[in-house]
Amino acid sequence: MTEETVQDATDEAVPPAPEPATPAPRRRRAPKQDPLLVADVATARAGVEQIAEPSQIGPGHRVTVEEDRLVVHLFECTLPGYRGWNWFASLARAPRSKAVTVCEVGLLPGEDALLAPEWVPWAARVSPEEKAQEEQDRAEDEAGENAAAEASGGARGASGGDRAPEDRPAAEDGSVPPQEGERS
Repeated sequence: MTEETVQDATDEAVPPAPEPATPAPRRRRAPKQDPLLVADVATARAGVEQIAEPSQIGPGHRVTVEEDRLVVHLFECTLPGYRGWNWFASLARAPRSKAVTVCEVGLLPGEDALLAPEWVPWAARVSPEEKAQEEQDRAEDEAGENAAAEASGGARGASGGDRAPEDRPAAEDGSVPPQEGERS
């Protein structure tokens, strides 16, 4: 036998090492519907009425079970501009307790609610044409400022440097120093 066949024979004889067994994921059971929480629509509506006028809460109502002893009551929102939105009140109770507690209230978008589009950075929103136009406008503004500065510089030299106090450069403390011949 050659060396190659001996190695091949030993590789076939040794079974591969077993992979470490990973525990099977535990199946999560569906939360139980709590009849006490589901039936307490009045408490849920009273919770929503703490943040909304009763006229803004529509007749549409549904309940979703989030966890054991935790449900969310959804009420239709009748505010203008909020078509498809729902007022919500989450209700919970402690084990073996009959006291229902309002955990949270608010306004949530529904499936057909009008939402703002996802935010896009400015650099991605601006087209190359708009960027070129902005650069051109900026260059024109700078050219206009430079021309105005040159024109005012030439006029100052011709008039002997007389400028109104608001045209003179301010000192570091913000005051305008008096010009020669002016009283301070």
